[in-house]
Amino acid sequence: MAEGGEWHGDYDPLADPEEQKHLLSVLDSFRSYRRAAHYNATHTRRQAFYSLPSEHWNLLASPPFSVLDSLSQLDDLIDQNAKLAEAIFKVGFRSFIAPKLDRTILFSPHAAKIGDELQIYSTILDKLGIKATPTDLDKARSCINQFYRDWSAEGASERAVVLSVVLSALAAEFPSQDRSSVKVLVPGAGLGRLVFELCAAGFATEGNELSYHALIASSLVLNHTRAVGEYTLAPFALHGSNHRSRADQFATCKIPDVHPGKALEEASKGASVHAFDRMSMTAADFCVLYGSKETEETFQAVATVFFIDTAPNVIRYVEAVKNCLVKGGLWVNIGPLLWHHADRSRGSGSHGEETKSEAQTKDAGIGEPGSVELTDQEVVKLVEHFGFVVEKHETGTTETGYIQNPRSMLLSVYRPSFWIARKK
Repeated sequence: MAEGGEWHGDYDPLADPEEQKHLLSVLDSFRSYRRAAHYNATHTRRQAFYSLPSEHWNLLASPPFSVLDSLSQLDDLIDQNAKLAEAIFKVGFRSFIAPKLDRTILFSPHAAKIGDELQIYSTILDKLGIKATPTDLDKARSCINQFYRDWSAEGASERAVVLSVVLSALAAEFPSQDRSSVKVLVPGAGLGRLVFELCAAGFATEGNELSYHALIASSLVLNHTRAVGEYTLAPFALHGSNHRSRADQFATCKIPDVHPGKALEEASKGASVHAFDRMSMTAADFCVLYGSKETEETFQAVATVFFIDTAPNVIRYVEAVKNCLVKGGLWVNIGPLLWHHADRSRGSGSHGEETKSEAQTKDAGIGEPGSVELTDQEVVKLVEHFGFVVEKHETGTTETGYIQNPRSMLLSVYRPSFWIARKK
């Protein structure tokens, strides 16, 4: 994905005022990571600490506890994480906002006096007057932590459990041919690790993502990484519970664990099509873009990893996959069913309410009203109902955590469903 042309699809976030407001909120959430984390993780904890009886906080301020020293160390780790967050902010501003601005703003005497790119963009963002919502601040924090799973050596065991079965399934389907002609779609691409791995394996890979947080963060790591281990991440530092020791809480990792550009250069040796020309990302609603006539029978394979439970109505996902797959194409899926929309309002379209037309509802994509939660067996039956042959289906054979400290006193384990389906 070349710089300046990183995202494709019918998606101009600045064309709609509400969408522009949301994008600016997302950008501000990354810019505000440092301030928000210091406030929530250390400022409030210091206030609570000094609210203890004086003899108690004096005890805990001294060795072997040294709680105040730990909070100071936490402040340092927040600053390390913030360097990553602010790098994402700069990439997002540079990609989405700067091209739309009058260049005299970016190169004004005032901007030149400021000098620093972060400060220039921050000053402009302040003038635009949009502040991050609490939801976007939470998503920025989660996105930063996601780098542990997707782009650190320490998170390799978590991601390998799920990515390896997808890569193996596609390698078995396309074992020796020139894979540069095999188009694979990765919906819900997140931070782009599976897109990268498939491209490195020789496939022409298209990622799709709707979240601005993930889009901008994936662009940083895939397009703007300068070196292996460029950033230091403390993924568990902000959480104060279930740690055996402060060393566990304050453990750090280096990201990325591989330089994507150099790795794809290496993978391109002897290939008919360079890896850079085989990798792309679309910024669009999966149902709308891939359920359209324009993308009909476009891909030989679709790989969904921890994705289908993001659907309020999973039928829309099945329809979109069927639409964009060629006849005989493969759908490889692995993931749990933690239905993301289970708590959203149940009343949409009920008796007495004005309802949308069928066409309007379908065009709404993931934003359409209504939701349903199905079991794994029901999902597989649904896939079969829509014209797929399920060639393999396994549950309970794989276990994995998700952005989880392996030394924590509390471990949550997913036992995802894995299946391979072929379009008739």
